[in-house]
Amino acid sequence: MNSRFAAAAWGLIVAAALVAAPLAMRGRLPDPLAAHWRAGLVPDGEQSFTAFLMVSVVTWGVAWAVLFGVAVNGKAMERRLSRMYWWGSLAGMSVFALGMSGATLLANLDAPTWREADLEGRTMPAVVGVALAAALLAGYLGRGGLDQRPPAGEEPPRLRLQPGQRSVWVSRITNSWLTAMSMAAAVALAVAGVLAITGVLAGLPAGGTVPGLGIVLFAGLLTSSLTARVTRDGLAIGFGPLGWPVRRIRLSKIDKAWSESRYPSQVGGWGLRGLPGSATIMLRGGECLIIRYRSGGQLAVSIDDAERGAALINALIAERPAVQA
Repeated sequence: MNSRFAAAAWGLIVAAALVAAPLAMRGRLPDPLAAHWRAGLVPDGEQSFTAFLMVSVVTWGVAWAVLFGVAVNGKAMERRLSRMYWWGSLAGMSVFALGMSGATLLANLDAPTWREADLEGRTMPAVVGVALAAALLAGYLGRGGLDQRPPAGEEPPRLRLQPGQRSVWVSRITNSWLTAMSMAAAVALAVAGVLAITGVLAGLPAGGTVPGLGIVLFAGLLTSSLTARVTRDGLAIGFGPLGWPVRRIRLSKIDKAWSESRYPSQVGGWGLRGLPGSATIMLRGGECLIIRYRSGGQLAVSIDDAERGAALINALIAERPAVQA
């Protein structure tokens, strides 16, 4: 089924159900409705009928708009993993939205006031479980065929190396958004430190904020930039401004390499995506260095000048002694 048509049609069906069901039950519902329950399933928050209707439709509408935009872009549907994410999200989010709305309506049905609304304890776990099951099933059914590999008859790029010539390829990439996030966290930590030293933060609940900023700074530094280096030893991928930690892939493990354009929407987002044996290190959309392991798996790395790096890898593989091949 065409993903754009599915997103448009299913989105309208779910939105219509979110409106039609409350309107059909309106005569049997209190106004306002119980909209929140504390521990023990005792209602402790209310919402007018109109507000409940608007919140339900708008919440689903935002999720629907995002999924529809991804489908319209089209690139997200080119890869198997991203197709699984998309179909799973469409099914899971819609079932969750319908389940939440239905659970609230049933809890309020025929209640004299919102304070007498009765929500059964097993209702919410059931909604979450069904939504998760729908997401997994839809992701599996919508996964489609395997990702396309380069045509068997197409030779990967290869440099011509002179006998005894030693060549090295180095490239670096930086994600400006992650860098800015890291800098903002560093500034916030510095300000918090100064305020703590001067006693301004004394008595304020800032204890939970500082560790969070530290995590953001550390994670941002590790993932905001990446360095790739190809030598006769293989491929080395260094993370962060200092190029550490480093992941090393020996040349003897690589079957061949090539360059290919890939985007976050195709692999499920930024960062380290996928599973061992078929992973992507995505810092920005566009040119990626793809290596195929001799075991059959793949690794994609978003990096500039990827074609030249792939060409050097293939040239070094061609020179590999027969005992290593």
